[in-house]
Amino acid sequence: MRLSATASALTITDRMTERARSVDARAATRPDILPQYDGYAQYPRYLQRAKGAYVWDVDGNRYIDFCLGYGPVILGHGDERVNGRAAAATANGGCFAPLWSPLQIELAELLTSVIPGAEMCLMLKTGSDATSAAVRLARIYTGRSAVLRWGYNGWHDWSVEQAAGVPTSVRENSRAFDFNDLDVLESLLSHGNDKVACVITMPFWDDQVEASHLSSIGEVARRNGALFVLDEMRSGFRVALGGAQQYLHVQADLAAYGKAMGNGHPISALVGRRDILSKLSDTKVSSTYFAEPGSMAAAIATIEILRDTDALDHVWRLGEVFQNGLKTLTSRFGSAIEVVGYPPMPFMRFQSEDATTRFAVEQHFYSKTTAAGLLLHPNHQWFLSAAHTTGDIYQALEVIELALETL
Repeated sequence: MRLSATASALTITDRMTERARSVDARAATRPDILPQYDGYAQYPRYLQRAKGAYVWDVDGNRYIDFCLGYGPVILGHGDERVNGRAAAATANGGCFAPLWSPLQIELAELLTSVIPGAEMCLMLKTGSDATSAAVRLARIYTGRSAVLRWGYNGWHDWSVEQAAGVPTSVRENSRAFDFNDLDVLESLLSHGNDKVACVITMPFWDDQVEASHLSSIGEVARRNGALFVLDEMRSGFRVALGGAQQYLHVQADLAAYGKAMGNGHPISALVGRRDILSKLSDTKVSSTYFAEPGSMAAAIATIEILRDTDALDHVWRLGEVFQNGLKTLTSRFGSAIEVVGYPPMPFMRFQSEDATTRFAVEQHFYSKTTAAGLLLHPNHQWFLSAAHTTGDIYQALEVIELALETL
């Protein structure tokens, strides 16, 4: 890897970035994951290819990937079993709208067989699709309009924290709640004048959660006439085949799945109670690409592999090795560094009351690990795949140890 480029030593990434900024709104407005300070390694922006647990950027640098597309890649990049099924499906056509593919029935039957409490399902494309469909159906089913939410639930108007571009009336109907404070949640619901349609939450974020606490959130919601909706985008098909509902023995009224469901192919699903999902007849949740066969074939292949092999056990075992190694490496830092999360999706959190200090430490650490060929996200859970090996984990721990020694 290299340090920040100078004007006389532009890389392919630099040249692509300059081209993109004049025509690509995301490239023009979104900063790099690591700010480009002198002396700091540049985070890769454009990837040339990916295979297994590795990615290569356009400048030829290889990284062990612990971002995995924000979590979808559960089997490894470019898994031939998955991609082969997807290619075979799209060879017969890629868009059948308004008609459906037989794969839709096969996938629906598979989802309802592996996810606890899934009596019906609705195929969609993104996490935002699935959570927004859940909110729409909850409003129809309960006859209420307000939403209480926690975690990242997508980018649609009802779920974003940023106020810009979102009408006040929309923001007034959607409010974040404190995940750890059941009394406040009870108060919000009981004093909501019977207006809350659903409580929608991720089962956890970086930290692990007590199953009893998550169940209590559902109990409080239902006791006050609201539906309990789980956003299983990150946890589904990762902590267990049936997600956090299976792993923690918690039952939601509706649950949104995606990401690892398709090993990187764009697909999501809303699953849950038949009486709620049947309310789809009272509204319109439609898209040209919801019935796209390639991603459904990829999802079927991915779920069958996860169901019929030890892939998830492998991910858990490697994650435990990784987390134990991280805890050993960070023990001398005391409470300044905390290793958190579940083994399939761990994270290392830098702690400091001073935000400037914490930011500087993070930038230094991630600059070092990036330069040494690790793709670790500084403010998002890391992820493991079935393609990672014990050797990858030990190599990552070596790099992390060297980076920590320079703090």
